[in-house]
Amino acid sequence: MLFPHFKLECKQLQYAPRIEGANQMSPAIPRKDQSRGYLIPIGGAEAKRKDPVILRRFVELCGAEEARILIIPTASLLNETGPMYEELFESMGAKAVCIPIEDRDHCYQDDILDKLEKATGVFITGGNQLRLSTILGGTPVARAIRRLNSVGVHMAGTSAGAAIISEHMIAGGRSGPSPRESGVVLAPGLGLTNRVIIDQHFNKRGRLGRLLAALSFNPFICGLGIDENTAAFIGPDGDLEVVGHGTVTVVDPSELRHSSMSYVGKAQAVSLVGLKLHVLASGSQFNLETREATLEKGS
Repeated sequence: MLFPHFKLECKQLQYAPRIEGANQMSPAIPRKDQSRGYLIPIGGAEAKRKDPVILRRFVELCGAEEARILIIPTASLLNETGPMYEELFESMGAKAVCIPIEDRDHCYQDDILDKLEKATGVFITGGNQLRLSTILGGTPVARAIRRLNSVGVHMAGTSAGAAIISEHMIAGGRSGPSPRESGVVLAPGLGLTNRVIIDQHFNKRGRLGRLLAALSFNPFICGLGIDENTAAFIGPDGDLEVVGHGTVTVVDPSELRHSSMSYVGKAQAVSLVGLKLHVLASGSQFNLETREATLEKGS
């Protein structure tokens, strides 16, 4: 199904007609004998030189010295972003290659797709998430990323690269603690999961309100608000573990009993009744299937 870019000012989510064979947004279905790879959204500003616990954990997961990590710096407008991560991952013992996909034509090139097929991990850098959705969306690269994750390749992204992991991506919105009508802008994500929607730089930039606004439209999913230098390692069984120095705020709307989003006026505050909220520090876990939280050891 193709999704237009849309703002939640309309009180309705309108989707383009289904085009046969063009279901670009749903997670690929793994074979019975295979497990999905991990999904690792990082809240941005992760430690890179001093105590890079998140990046090291990603490298180990991808195979340590056997890891082959492909870096996609599309979201960034800085030429040095991709090579910097390439150097970082190689300093940790992995083999790394940066592919600077700068327009949609690059997503159809055989050499880029061949490099993807050899990866044990894919890392998407931060920057502007709309560059990611408009350049990668609906292309062979996006389809390859979903398929590879379904057969065990691990996918990590920081900041904008974290936001695009989900089916629906937060592309912008108001800062502040309260949800408001027209308080969030959504765009299509890569569709690696339809269980969560992700916001990053969460407490630093005061983004609880826009995450709640997004959830008011779709209470099927969980909201993950990920702090800087913090990551959620989401396993194939739906178990999420927090790694890093901040917290992951999990908003569970599965028991939402009321949302006023459909009838409040423009920019007005929204009432949401029945939400559950968990704030989880490093070592804590949350299962996206059972919606149960487990505290870190020693708590």
